[in-house]
Amino acid sequence: MQRQITVNLGNLILSLSDAMDLADPSLIQHQQRTAFVVWEMGKAAGLTNERLENIFIAALLHDIGALSLEEKISLRNSEVEDTEDHCIRGEILFSNIPWLKESSKIIRCHHNEWQNWKESIETPLVFDSQLLCLADYLEREIKRDHYILHQHENIILEIEALSGSLFHSRAIDLFRAISNREEFWLDLVSPRLYSFLLNEGPFRKTEIDFSDISLISELFRNIIDFRSRFTSTHSSGVAASASMLSKVFGLTATEIELMEVAGNLHDIGKLAIPNSILDKPGKLTKEEMAVMKSHTYYTYSIINTIGGLKQIAEWAAYHHERPDGSGYPFHCTATDLSTGARIMMVADIFTALTEDRPYRKGMSKDGVVQILKQLSDNRLLDTRIVNLLFDNYEEIYSYVAEKQTAARNFYEKQFSFGSSQK
Repeated sequence: MQRQITVNLGNLILSLSDAMDLADPSLIQHQQRTAFVVWEMGKAAGLTNERLENIFIAALLHDIGALSLEEKISLRNSEVEDTEDHCIRGEILFSNIPWLKESSKIIRCHHNEWQNWKESIETPLVFDSQLLCLADYLEREIKRDHYILHQHENIILEIEALSGSLFHSRAIDLFRAISNREEFWLDLVSPRLYSFLLNEGPFRKTEIDFSDISLISELFRNIIDFRSRFTSTHSSGVAASASMLSKVFGLTATEIELMEVAGNLHDIGKLAIPNSILDKPGKLTKEEMAVMKSHTYYTYSIINTIGGLKQIAEWAAYHHERPDGSGYPFHCTATDLSTGARIMMVADIFTALTEDRPYRKGMSKDGVVQILKQLSDNRLLDTRIVNLLFDNYEEIYSYVAEKQTAARNFYEKQFSFGSSQK
């Protein structure tokens, strides 16, 4: 396996943006459309390539701090009175990625009304945030069950009426300059918008290397886990146990690092699952379980759209498959399952059994061993990997606990505000 893995930055950011919006028909392409509007306004304003890229990325991920599906829908429908919490969370989540620092500042301020700014519109942060604020507002005003050219004139009038209060007149003028063409509106709602942004978007960095991929995987690990305080450390635990199991199995250093990334992303498909199902304290109904089974399908679909990450997609998405074909959603059999996928199965179950859940405390070693042995004996897990876990139980358990404690401390320190996390 090659040590140097690179992916296209635009492909990565757009895939993750798409993942955040796939959970409900009212959300589909919300952030992509917002980014398109920002891009058009930024070009009309003559922004530098660097500023254009920063605001474009901010727009593609501007609702990253809205952790639950319910919160995303409420924001899209303008039903949230206090919009600050998700802006603060968005900035915090971006904090560990140096090249996203400027984008994080714009995300932090993207709901700031012009009338509340004390700085001049000439201040780059103020100006860029105003563009994103207007673009976000515009997209939320679009009625998805109406033809766009039957409503665009009313949207223009609504936005113009907010000049001097929500928006600075310069932002309004730029909006007028780009919105007087039917082409703009038709491009905005085009089903091919993803491809257009990928091929033409203002990404200056074409490729990013493994270290940046790892940082992005940690960012989305936190988005996935922090949706609920009950799962705030799950993906951290899976990533830690998968990397340790890979190490004792004898995988290469590169494969161990890739397994950690796969562990970080293994539940990214849960972005499409309502919190009412994820947080349910009791057994899921047949209908709820049918929805839950889609999360690994989405995990594969999201990661596999990023060129160069097919192996990670399989390792991450196959954690509910079983060698006898009884798993879901692909019903893979033993010949379809690589060592990495088999390790991820054990890592996911081990982590789930040892951590606290709404309906039970984490199990003791004896309880974990009993369940894993039964699954292994029934050929539902790879016996070699289960035995390696037993042989190295204390070391693996301690390492996982250390990583989960760090994740929990970060969650409790940074996300102790806002009603959505109570």
